[in-house]
Amino acid sequence: MTTAPRPSRVTLKAIRFGYGLPGPIGKAVRAEAPGQDVVADIVSTYREMQRSDGMDEDARRKLRRRLPQTLGRQAQVTIARAVSPQDDALERFANFWTDHFTVSLQGFENALFVQPFVDNAIRPNVYRRFADMLKAAVTHPAMLLYLDQPQSMGDNSFVGKLRPKRGLNENLAREVLELHTLGVGAPYTQTDVRELAELFTGLSMSRAKLEFQFRPSLSEPGPEVVLGKEYGGAHVAALDEILAALEDLAKHKATSEHLARKLAVHFVSDAPSEALVDELARVYRQNDTQLRPVYDALRAHPETERAFGAKAKQPLDFVVSGLRALGISGQDVLQADLRQFRDVVLDPLRRMGQPFRQPNGPDGWPEDLGAWITPAALSERVFWAMNVQTAIGLNDLDPMDVLERALGEVASDQLRWAAPKAETRAQGVALVLASPEFNRR
Repeated sequence: MTTAPRPSRVTLKAIRFGYGLPGPIGKAVRAEAPGQDVVADIVSTYREMQRSDGMDEDARRKLRRRLPQTLGRQAQVTIARAVSPQDDALERFANFWTDHFTVSLQGFENALFVQPFVDNAIRPNVYRRFADMLKAAVTHPAMLLYLDQPQSMGDNSFVGKLRPKRGLNENLAREVLELHTLGVGAPYTQTDVRELAELFTGLSMSRAKLEFQFRPSLSEPGPEVVLGKEYGGAHVAALDEILAALEDLAKHKATSEHLARKLAVHFVSDAPSEALVDELARVYRQNDTQLRPVYDALRAHPETERAFGAKAKQPLDFVVSGLRALGISGQDVLQADLRQFRDVVLDPLRRMGQPFRQPNGPDGWPEDLGAWITPAALSERVFWAMNVQTAIGLNDLDPMDVLERALGEVASDQLRWAAPKAETRAQGVALVLASPEFNRR
């Protein structure tokens, strides 16, 4: 039997840069996830509850339920946006940059901040300048909390002299250099990390409203020298000098190469050619860190087509594209009972090794094929493929309809032959979702 033909440009774009072929047209998903104001209200009320003995037990129970309910709704809106085909490329790139700027806050209280971070710092900048995304991400309260920045203060700052035991925290500066901009192995030193950390002192947040706040009383008097350039002068650094340093880091040649490689690895193959990386880096530098031209160059490069199927779908990609293939719309996801949503999406993601927005560290999720295509992980994917139909009340789907929605012309002759010949329709559908073609992109 023959193998599947190479994908058309439309199919290639849908599978490599989106969440699969467009599912049901449906209505555009307009729902907003619970944002900063809602999160601030919940967290402040929760903290008040912890401090107070006056809140009755019924109010305490309601508040405890509100925390996981809000977190679940945030996840539900994210998945609904991804399932909806209106602009799933936006959602795929937003997911990539969310991972690049990983914020994984443990516990319901802190985890609630991740969605406002994505909605306010990442998604608005997906098609804009990386420099602007970097500034928005680094100064967002979620990032500051995650990397302990509010505890950092200059030794010679006003507050630092009063509280000499607290001192400087280098976490944010190190991750900005190592993960967010220049990359591991780039030409910077520990001195650069410390100088940048001193420049960052003052980046903090309001404890009352949980909003970003620049506090000069925490700022180390300058000058600070990062990669040979001086910031801050002799006085306490102002916010605009911190933003200028981030602008310079975004425009650094090492940053262009680091980002180009990450994009190529994520969207093309685990070992992209140097020619592809160099081309993306060049486009990035020539366009003042604008990201849209980089995406265009990535889509158009011949290697993107040649290496089709080289990447494993991560569990989130697998589940979202699976829901599409089953005919689920974004509106269906939004209207689902939260318990059902957990059973169909959140719990399976955890079992497949990718709990929703909870990577183990600031370097995000692994990219290599071996991290996701393991016997245990594949077993969980097959289990999901076998059981999801019943879980969402779709027990008589035509396997060939699912095959066309899932894969179109990239389905192999073998799969086209086997799916309709399965013992039951449900098994035929599961065969499609568990196939190698569907689990690669």
